[in-house]
Amino acid sequence: MPSPKTQPARGMRDFLPADVRKREYVISVIKQVYERYGFEPLETPAVENIETLMGKYGEEGNQLIFKILKRGEHEKTGAADLALRYDLTVPLARVVAQYQNELPKFFKRYQIQPVWRADRPARGRFREFYQCDVDVLGSQSMVVEAELIAAASDALVALGFKDFTIRLNHRQVLTGILDQAGVAPEKHGDALMALDKMDKVGPEGVARELRDRGIVDESAVRLMRFFEGLAGAQHALYLVDLVDAGTARAAYNADVLGRLVEFVGAHESGASGVDDLRQILQFSKASDVAARIKLDPTLARGLAYYTGAIIEINVADLAGSLGGGGRYDNLVGMFLGKDVAACGFSLGLERIIVVMSEREMFPPALVSSPADVMVTIWNEESVNESIALANELRSRGLRVELYPQADKIGNQIKYANARRIPYVAIVGEDERIKHEVAIRDMEREEQLRFSFEPTAKEKLFAWLNERKAGEAGGGIKPGA
Repeated sequence: MPSPKTQPARGMRDFLPADVRKREYVISVIKQVYERYGFEPLETPAVENIETLMGKYGEEGNQLIFKILKRGEHEKTGAADLALRYDLTVPLARVVAQYQNELPKFFKRYQIQPVWRADRPARGRFREFYQCDVDVLGSQSMVVEAELIAAASDALVALGFKDFTIRLNHRQVLTGILDQAGVAPEKHGDALMALDKMDKVGPEGVARELRDRGIVDESAVRLMRFFEGLAGAQHALYLVDLVDAGTARAAYNADVLGRLVEFVGAHESGASGVDDLRQILQFSKASDVAARIKLDPTLARGLAYYTGAIIEINVADLAGSLGGGGRYDNLVGMFLGKDVAACGFSLGLERIIVVMSEREMFPPALVSSPADVMVTIWNEESVNESIALANELRSRGLRVELYPQADKIGNQIKYANARRIPYVAIVGEDERIKHEVAIRDMEREEQLRFSFEPTAKEKLFAWLNERKAGEAGGGIKPGA
């Protein structure tokens, strides 16, 4: 059992090489997708002034901010003037306010950095974790929502996800539904927390939850009639042949829009929200992502934070989401003194890595092996030749590990196998005489020879790079 002296602080983790390679792989794929959409990278300090963060996340959030005591002679006061970054959105708002004259009219940024929360550690809940945000500031157009949905969808597809659903709702639509049902404004929060459990507990469970929260009059009846009707439409969607899933989803969304229009009626902000949802669906058709979108009026996240569209991505048979976001047009105004249109989405990097690991979605060689090739050292006299071979292989784009000392070839091959390195390059006495390189294929347990004469060595480089490019599209396979 590990000693308490060697364990990281509670809620923190060490990341061993395989863990880091997984994270870097996911980040690299997401970055490539986001940059194709014109998003630019942004980084902010791990430490912010405490007044920057306090009061931005509600009372519960304030208690989870890691505060940093004043230093030196002020330390004994117990006062804090700095804090660790709680999320990436508030620092973004600060940056926009600080550099408003230097940023483009429409600022599109992505940011992938760790954040810290003084939460109670639990399974899957940590005090330090990465966030992966993408945001657009400066436009109220629903083109922004459609682009964010498409970018997040493309990133997940590039990582190998296929079975995900993009749930879409609108903050103003929720307000319109509750007002039209007759729910008192002071009970809106209670009603939304109950409705948000529809997927978990069903209509009967939500009805009980409403009753427990004191919503028991005609308003509860109206609400349940509306959402039970949606549940019936959802059931019909599940019965449709999966081959026609795209058409079925479009018909379902059209049905939900119609029900919303009828129920919200003349409620001004509610009707405006319904129109926003209609536009997002329309714009999403052009990017071929509309078939993944499901209108879900029960979705209620970040109620004190979002002002418009609300988005969440869910994967089949997985509790929780792979990411979420929405429009927040009021946040930057806390720093700037005037509102700035803003919309963003955050992919759950940690959850994505967990799901990809469980489903074995990572390219085997890129994650499980530190190198494509290991170069052996035959004896002390051949060290320089092995170093030169390793460097030449590296110059051709291969990841190469050099065994650090002369040793029995059997020991070196055993080491490569334990490291899951798929190929081993051997230059023994016979190979040196013939100017050859022996390449051992660890998976197939066979050995091939290649001439290493200047005019013939390209064949070796091409052969290795061909293997790296892709057995089964996943790079070189690791050894057994």
